[in-house]
Amino acid sequence: MKLNLKIWRQKNSKTKGKLVDYQINNISEDMSFLEMLDVLNSKLIKNNDSPVVFDHDCREGICGSCSLFINGRAHGPDKSITTCQLHMRKFNDGDTIYIEPFRASAFPVIKDLVVDRSAFDRIQHAGGYISVNTSGNTQDANAIPINKNDADTSFDAATCIGCGACVASCKNSSAMLFVGAKVSQFALLPQGKVESGKRVLNMVNQMDSEGFGSCTNTGACEAECPKGISLDNIARMNREFVKASF
Repeated sequence: MKLNLKIWRQKNSKTKGKLVDYQINNISEDMSFLEMLDVLNSKLIKNNDSPVVFDHDCREGICGSCSLFINGRAHGPDKSITTCQLHMRKFNDGDTIYIEPFRASAFPVIKDLVVDRSAFDRIQHAGGYISVNTSGNTQDANAIPINKNDADTSFDAATCIGCGACVASCKNSSAMLFVGAKVSQFALLPQGKVESGKRVLNMVNQMDSEGFGSCTNTGACEAECPKGISLDNIARMNREFVKASF
């Protein structure tokens, strides 16, 4: 395949970025999207040019760090996958591909396609924990009976990898789906009841202070989430927030 790549290049958060054109040949349809970028970077390094900076780690759809905005969609044209799981067979020979970082004021660009998503970490630090007995006399996990529906729903929420696709897809850059998933993960289990009130208040307040926008109710976050996190988690978070407020 021969492709025309339009890639966002930006030295740091304080400099102005722009789209730069790159031509690349001999790309196999069996390559992953990140492997295609590896080929491009090898070519740039060989020509003594600066390689394109992008984030990645596991390349197995688990860590979420490979987040890219490809042709106007978070993680690209496929569904329920991360960028590292996107294969070049989703594109055609001669295509022009736009590659940009996730855009949100709460996700400042570090360089090129890499953004700072530490705002998500601070939201989790604000309340994403449970009180457990660590004295050496801990209870066995099976000692607390949990309704299967609650356990399954909590596990579904826990599959959120914090990639930020929900924020990148929302016209208001809302983090409600992410926070809703983290709140739901604990709110449905007895171990999470102890701090439930403080948790939702602290996490929502931290989300607002980070500069994320309000929910638009358009569902773009759920549609583009690689793990299919449900909007039901936002509704649950709102219920938990109202209950904790009183």
